[in-house]
Amino acid sequence: MAIAVEQAEELPENDLDDLCEATADAIREGIGFDWVRPPEKFRLAAYWRGVLLVPQRLLFLGRLNGTVVGSVQLVKPAPNNEAGAFAAEIDTHFVAPWARGHGLARALLEAAEEAARRAGFSVIRLDVRDTQEAAINLYESNGYVRWGTLSRYALVNGTTIAGHFYYKDLDPPQ
Repeated sequence: MAIAVEQAEELPENDLDDLCEATADAIREGIGFDWVRPPEKFRLAAYWRGVLLVPQRLLFLGRLNGTVVGSVQLVKPAPNNEAGAFAAEIDTHFVAPWARGHGLARALLEAAEEAARRAGFSVIRLDVRDTQEAAINLYESNGYVRWGTLSRYALVNGTTIAGHFYYKDLDPPQ
């Protein structure tokens, strides 16, 4: 199995189709990134196309044997956020359930971290649902520090789920 990670500058139709399918599979599995049920494909396609239009968002695609099966976004602070200009965020980090177990989630995370370092960010932040145990293990094993928990983070099928907040120093103080 060959894995690859690349920054997306565009989304050709076949990659967009793969990404929408992988996203829907991940949502059904409970990854969600704010969705509880997969939206219609045209909404997912519009979302992913829109990501490429936002200058503060860098989209990285994860491929397994050439097929797009996951993503991560590096979100830079808004230009008017001078006080927070040192920190970036991770968003929509996932790998389709059927494509897990090949190290792609870690490779995506590391690509986003490297892009953050190159852009001069010293801290990276993320948040995750309490139910996403594999993601939590990945983040904690990759040096992310949990700094808080919100007991009412998400409402999924009528049940409130906790969420955890993490940060990682990309350039630790000496």
